[in-house]
Amino acid sequence: QVQLVESGGGLVQAGGSLRLSCATSERTFNTYDMGWFRQAPGKEREFVAAINWKGSTTYYADSVKGRFTISRDNVKNTVYLQMNSLKSEDTAVYYCAARMGLGGLSYTSGGYKYWGQGTQVTVSS
Repeated sequence: QVQLVESGGGLVQAGGSLRLSCATSERTFNTYDMGWFRQAPGKEREFVAAINWKGSTTYYADSVKGRFTISRDNVKNTVYLQMNSLKSEDTAVYYCAARMGLGGLSYTSGGYKYWGQGTQVTVSS
């Protein structure tokens, strides 16, 4: 069982920035692809970004492309989501997720086996 713990959420004004972190004690972290998803009240969970096991490939939802950056540190067993130019519509609970690195990145929630508990991001306009 891979345990994931998100941190870094909070309240920020529109146009501001936040950096989310997702840490694990899993020793084989460097074999997992990682993803970030979010869920706003009354909406379905949606894909935000993904990064492959070695950090060489990333993929973003169109809604965050150019504003968000996903990265990872395989020494610290942590994946990050740098969020810039935040908008009110970015308000959601953000979840990190993990799956074994099997080849291509997945942008569907069903493609990930392990999930964190989520961290709230609120952007005030």
